[in-house]
Amino acid sequence: MAEHLRHALDEELGSPVTGLTRVGGGCINEAYEVHLGDGSRLFCKTHPAPPPDFFAVEADALGWLAEADAIGVPRVVAVRSDAPAFLVVEWIEPAHGPGDGTSDERLGRELAALHRAGAPGFGWTRDGYVGELAQPNEPADDWATFYRERRLAPLVRRVVDEHHWTTDALGTFDRLAAALPDLVGEAEPPARLHGDLWGGNILVDRAGRPWLLDPAPYGGHREIDLAMMRLFGGFGRRAFAAYGEAFPLSEGHQRRIPLYQLYPLLVHAVLFGGSYGHQALATMHRCL
Repeated sequence: MAEHLRHALDEELGSPVTGLTRVGGGCINEAYEVHLGDGSRLFCKTHPAPPPDFFAVEADALGWLAEADAIGVPRVVAVRSDAPAFLVVEWIEPAHGPGDGTSDERLGRELAALHRAGAPGFGWTRDGYVGELAQPNEPADDWATFYRERRLAPLVRRVVDEHHWTTDALGTFDRLAAALPDLVGEAEPPARLHGDLWGGNILVDRAGRPWLLDPAPYGGHREIDLAMMRLFGGFGRRAFAAYGEAFPLSEGHQRRIPLYQLYPLLVHAVLFGGSYGHQALATMHRCL
């Protein structure tokens, strides 16, 4: 695999690849540090059988976030959909050891700037992926409709169909769906979201600059990124405090955290089953 990949990278990059070193790249893809003949390095992720346009979607996602010029986003160098499929981005040298907290503050401020950059509407120009799970992004006229129809409803149906829940759960969801216009919070312009903002999708470099990785972006309510950050931990209080100073949240945002954690919990219920289905159902009841 590595030799086949190296030849394909030679062709795409137009520069001889002198070495590939395996690095951590998550549970979906294989990841490599690419060494070039001029001494420079790049990061490559590859997959033996990715979903359609998997890496092309991610390349577009990184480009869309980078347009905001708000926070570190790796520059896309090359993308290929034919086997061996891959995405190549600039190499970001990670920090060694824990920081002093200033990177958390910078993350909060810069995430606020990304959200403020906004989006044309609730949705995105193309459907995407969260992990390997398809993420529909057809725009909707308002946030409550988008969150119900593009995020929650498709996954609720899958969780029921795949027997993680009984069909009684559909009644609970129907009540939640009817109440969403009153639950989602004050109307706001669509924010430019990362879309899958857990601790593993942030990298801090040696200068303390935060970089966004593996996005699943769209225009949506900014509180959904913040709720995801709280779901699995990994973010310090100073990040949330700095965000709130830069872009204050509307009244009631604390009580909406479970509502906006429901989507990632449903994603995990579909992908992994187990306790995530129970947690998602309990969260639906909590929202009501």
